[in-house]
Amino acid sequence: MVRETEKQRENKINSCIAKVLRGIKPPEDLTVAQWADKNRRLTSESSAEVGKWRTSRTPYMLDILNSFTDPRIEHIVVVAASQVGKSELLNNMIGYCIDQDPGPILLVQPTVDDVKRYSEMRIAPMIRETPCLKGKVADPKTRDGANTKRQKAFPGGVLVLTGSNVPHDLCSMPIRYLFGDERDRWAESAGSEGDPWELAKARLRTFYNRKMVEVSTPTIKGASAIEKSYQIGTMERWLTECPHCKGYSEIQFENIRFDYETNEKGDEKIFSIKKIWYVCPLCGAISDENKMKSQPAKWVADSPDALTEHKTRSFWLTAWVSPWATWKNIILQFLQAGNDSAKLQVVYNTQFGKLWENRGDMDTEEDVMARREDYDAEVPDGVLVLTCGVDTQDNRLEYEVVGHGHFGETWGIKHGVIMGRPDTDEVWERLDDVINHKYRFKNGVSLPVTLTFVDEGGHFTQEVRQRCRERQGRQVFAIKGANRDIAFTTPPRQQKIVIGGKSVGTVWVYEIGVNAGKQKIVDNLRVKTPGANYCHFPRRDDYGKQYFNQLMSEHLTYNKTKSKLVWEKIPGHERNEAFDIRNYNLAAIAALDPDFDAIEQRIRNAVLDGEKVKKSVLPKAPKKKKRRIDAFDEW
Repeated sequence: MVRETEKQRENKINSCIAKVLRGIKPPEDLTVAQWADKNRRLTSESSAEVGKWRTSRTPYMLDILNSFTDPRIEHIVVVAASQVGKSELLNNMIGYCIDQDPGPILLVQPTVDDVKRYSEMRIAPMIRETPCLKGKVADPKTRDGANTKRQKAFPGGVLVLTGSNVPHDLCSMPIRYLFGDERDRWAESAGSEGDPWELAKARLRTFYNRKMVEVSTPTIKGASAIEKSYQIGTMERWLTECPHCKGYSEIQFENIRFDYETNEKGDEKIFSIKKIWYVCPLCGAISDENKMKSQPAKWVADSPDALTEHKTRSFWLTAWVSPWATWKNIILQFLQAGNDSAKLQVVYNTQFGKLWENRGDMDTEEDVMARREDYDAEVPDGVLVLTCGVDTQDNRLEYEVVGHGHFGETWGIKHGVIMGRPDTDEVWERLDDVINHKYRFKNGVSLPVTLTFVDEGGHFTQEVRQRCRERQGRQVFAIKGANRDIAFTTPPRQQKIVIGGKSVGTVWVYEIGVNAGKQKIVDNLRVKTPGANYCHFPRRDDYGKQYFNQLMSEHLTYNKTKSKLVWEKIPGHERNEAFDIRNYNLAAIAALDPDFDAIEQRIRNAVLDGEKVKKSVLPKAPKKKKRRIDAFDEW
């Protein structure tokens, strides 16, 4: 037998390689948009428009698609309303990977049922109608398992489709490409293994050229996964040029005006739109829908540095710029939703492209924050009494000093956090500094904190009672909230103080009806004109975004299990200390029940007579009444 020489062996290997590669064209140097324009065809199964894909039909897609082939970008986030083409965006990227730059792909849908629908209605038609893909993905009629609803094999890789609630699929294979569709509808945890997105991301580590793409319609403010991802990236908005002033701004519902008529057919209301126009927020000029949709537009980033810092580019799209969604249809959906919050949420999420926050007719926290004002002194004119509310946590005290005037008008004076355990001297000494401080008007007259309510709830009830007893002479009282329907404030009762298992005395404790107070806060925040019940806030850091997020953290909603209305946290608002503290302040002024007219006169006298009467600004103690006399023995 003649032995095969080394040269012959090399020639045989090269011949085999040549046979494998024969007929396979090298990948072209195309962007995703160029690839889609050249190869993609849309079918009636997945698109309202049938025929050749044209990126120019949706110019806002160009930068998003081409971000996928930008070597600087690792992560792409798209927050999009319905009818803007976000499903085809994913399909174009997946098709490009299969044809031009193959590798293992994982496409995650919210559930396994979503996977089946997406595979049948999106992926299968794309492969069938795209010749360059059809020749690479195994024939679905074969029985080798290479092409199923949840797996598509192709040279150089495989496309696996799975649901966010299937932990095995999320962590069982290394992947180069990760696509997440409808991220806000994903399961919070994949079984018991944690966040599905983080599980899937872990599969990318071995690939230096990895890519991640998240796409979703927005849902609830503060509880939206896609919102959080968007904020990590460049935070880009699609801005349209005004044909009049040439300035760029985003087309928003707030700047669209319309006239309509309402006809009633039985119990049903029929709306008809008569006229729609757009008012430029920059110059106030009027344009119509056709004009605005034909204007030049561009992506503008709020955080361009994120491209370098996080390798993430993020985009936010509304349906107002979609070639398939007419303004008339969007407005009709809004009118038909009426006051139904569930229907309104659908319109806000899927058409306006906005996050939803169910506050009824209340302003958003951003709107209330925008009403902040510059005070000309620690205590603005109009304030007659100061109170302090204190919330107790295991590692801190949080407080707010609030000014009260005629007819329920209030002013936020000071808000802060004192870090430390509530059973330590240092924490209470710092609270003393807040309570004992003389807060001054612009003319120099001072106003003290008259009454302080400290929440005794939590793990330091007895310690709080003891500290309040030590300060009762300075009108510092412990309180406990009652969620049942009782009066906002009731006369205080003596309660035991038990330290180390031993009773060390008693203290006066107020019980307050927190539900009544919460409703009052919400009602007051609805008032938009200074005067009765209006809430003033200073333009300072202690009254920043976090404060208003907490202040507006709860809403009244119907609980089917309890068969009644209850106060619950709004999704995305995990902390509510500012809301509770404001409640304690309103309870304090209700318990004090001061004579505002008399106090106002004393303040005026202090202005006229000078420093010698400043102490008389302190409101007088309430008249001693039956059942209440002992509560103010030390006043």
